[in-house]
Amino acid sequence: MINETLWFTLLFVNFTGIILAYRFFGRKGLYAWIAMAIILANIQVAKIIRFFGFITAMGNIIYGTTFLATDILTEKYGVKEARKAVFIGFFSLIATTVIMQLTLMFVPDEADTLSPALEQIFGFMPDVTIASLTAYLISQLHDVWAFEFWKRKTEGRHLWLRNNASTMVSQLIDNITFTTLFFVVFNPQFVDSLGWQGIFEIFVTSYVMKFIVAVFDTPFIYLSKRIDVD
Repeated sequence: MINETLWFTLLFVNFTGIILAYRFFGRKGLYAWIAMAIILANIQVAKIIRFFGFITAMGNIIYGTTFLATDILTEKYGVKEARKAVFIGFFSLIATTVIMQLTLMFVPDEADTLSPALEQIFGFMPDVTIASLTAYLISQLHDVWAFEFWKRKTEGRHLWLRNNASTMVSQLIDNITFTTLFFVVFNPQFVDSLGWQGIFEIFVTSYVMKFIVAVFDTPFIYLSKRIDVD
């Protein structure tokens, strides 16, 4: 059960981190968090784990916090600020990918021992980046729109409803888009190695994990309402 224990510990650490970023740095802290989260999520996804007996990739928690960040921004500062944060994350991942691909082109010195590890981590990043950015942009813009839609429908009441309704649907859109592009379109070899059942298992497990993240982020968006920053 070590993976399960670590997963819930990581969940708490991430949510605490985003609240601290907001408390100390305001909306700029959320912008910085989203930029960091989208980059880390695309690195963590390279690690495959078993979670309650199912195969899944990591990165679901840190990626899920980006939806909490945009929900806080939409709730307290409006759609314009939330969309700005989405595009900051989009730019950050593109810049990281380009810079790291150029970095990998350098010929390492004979004394270098870490270059192979960097190539393993960042060598696969272009495929992940395209799939992730497409899923990220579609799902995040939907999340901002849906959150504001439910806010108008409920006349500003039932924060838990708009937070969960927008995030859970957006996470499903994200999961469908990323899984289809990365595992089927860009890397069809996974169909042979994992089989359709394995890919479906990864899809279901990762969505369940994202669903749990969405549920557990509800107290933290209420906590953010109590934080008075610019």
